[in-house]
Amino acid sequence: MIVEGAAGAAYEAGLLALREGALLELAVRALRAAPDVLLVNATGRDHPRRAGLATHLGAMLGLPTVGVTHRALVAHGDRPSDEAGGRSPLLLDGECVGAWLRTRPGTRPLAVHAAWRTDPDVAVRVVLAATRGARTPVPLRAARRAARSARAATCSAAVGD
Repeated sequence: MIVEGAAGAAYEAGLLALREGALLELAVRALRAAPDVLLVNATGRDHPRRAGLATHLGAMLGLPTVGVTHRALVAHGDRPSDEAGGRSPLLLDGECVGAWLRTRPGTRPLAVHAAWRTDPDVAVRVVLAATRGARTPVPLRAARRAARSARAATCSAAVGD
């Protein structure tokens, strides 16, 4: 399922929810069944105002959410051990807002963000369950593939016009 539309605002650091939130909300509401938890390619509490896109989206939808990114936004923490499941806390002003998580040995860790109705431990468990031996969660990889395909189809249609 693909939802098309214009971004709600120009990109501005720290305000991704204003840009993409409404479209993402439409996409989730268009699903046949609501998920138990939503994985979002964005931050949660690792945000200057403790409310990144993953947190906003969860609040709007009433769904527990977990953010997954390749780097922390403002939180800091040591990298985890080089073993599957290795984790270390991401701290923001002394509060644990997420974790670095290594899903496979020899790969870069992911930043896992607690967001709406989740804590860092739950967020890590959700991401580990969703990776199935891959570095990144399967649902996020599938969403990226679908977005690339839709974008390519739109671009090729525009060129053909």
